[in-house]
Amino acid sequence: MIHIYCGDGKGKTTAALGLICRHVGTGGKAVLAQFLKSLPTGELKTLELLQVPVYRNELPHGFFPNMSEEMQKKVRVMHDSTLAEVTRMARANECTLLVLDELCAALSLGLIDRDAVLSLLDEHGEAELVITGRDPEEALLSRADYVTQMKLIKHPYEKGVLARRGIEY
Repeated sequence: MIHIYCGDGKGKTTAALGLICRHVGTGGKAVLAQFLKSLPTGELKTLELLQVPVYRNELPHGFFPNMSEEMQKKVRVMHDSTLAEVTRMARANECTLLVLDELCAALSLGLIDRDAVLSLLDEHGEAELVITGRDPEEALLSRADYVTQMKLIKHPYEKGVLARRGIEY
C-alpha cells in the first residue's frame, strides 16, 4: 500500500521513521530515500544500527530558494539517480518498506522526474511505500491508500526558537 504523511506541521519524517522502526522490529526490510536533505541528522546513526540502507544527497546544497540553476540541475541528477536505485530495489522485492522522505517537495520543485515517481507508485513490487512532505499533488493523493495530514497549531519557531539537535534534526 501507499502512505502519505503531509501537511505544514512537524512530524512527517518522524512518523515515517517510527514506521521503519516498527517494520524492522517485526522482521521487515526497510530502505530510506531522503530528498532535499544533505545535512547530518540524528536518525542516521540509529538507522545504521538497524542496518537500514539510507540514500540521500551528499552534496550540501542549502534551501531551494538559495540554489543556483546549476545546483538545481546537480540536485535533480542526484534525486533521479536515488529514485532509480530505490525503484529497482522495490521492484526486485529487495525491501518490504520504502520511505521516500520529502518526495512531495522534490516533485513540486521540479527536482525529480515526475514520470519516474508515478511509475514507481504504479509498480512497486511487494514494498509498502511511504511518502512525506508538504502539499502532495493530486496524482500522489489519488494513488495513496493512507493519507495523514500533520497540522501546525503551534511551534516554538514562531517565538524564534531554532531547530534543536535531537528534536527537529
